[in-house]
Amino acid sequence: MAQQQRAIRTRAAILEAAASVFDQYGYDAATIAEILARSEVTKGALYFHFPSKEDLARGVLSDQTRDLVVGPTDWKVQELIDVTMVVAHRSLHDMILRAGTRLAVEQGSVDFSDVGPFPVWSCLSEDLLVQAKERGELLPYVNPRETAELLVGAWTGIHVYSRVVAG
Repeated sequence: MAQQQRAIRTRAAILEAAASVFDQYGYDAATIAEILARSEVTKGALYFHFPSKEDLARGVLSDQTRDLVVGPTDWKVQELIDVTMVVAHRSLHDMILRAGTRLAVEQGSVDFSDVGPFPVWSCLSEDLLVQAKERGELLPYVNPRETAELLVGAWTGIHVYSRVVAG
């Protein structure tokens, strides 16, 4: 059991280091050498968990949508607002979420659209909006899918805009 816990900690350290490098440099300019230096693990440990830089990036992208659920409330629209606020807060304080978003929107040498966060966020938002509509919390003409896509697109645009304007 102790060995499994160590492996979990090692994997997390590698992902955090990779996220900080991807966030700072982007995928194409990121190097395994810099990720190794920041993670303080051996090359063997890194390659045991992630056989390539692309696998590292996919690991960051997969981890970024963890724990997006918030406590249930009486109002599903409020839950959607709460999830949005959690993502906004985490985008400032969670390196994996921030790096994952950068990887997902970058137009680099690798297409990560198959593991990007947008379908997960959109589906979660749509589910909450469907429940809100069933409870009478939305105007009758609101389309949950379109609204969810609008919300995710707007959030992503704000994230990209703030990176460009404020770094």
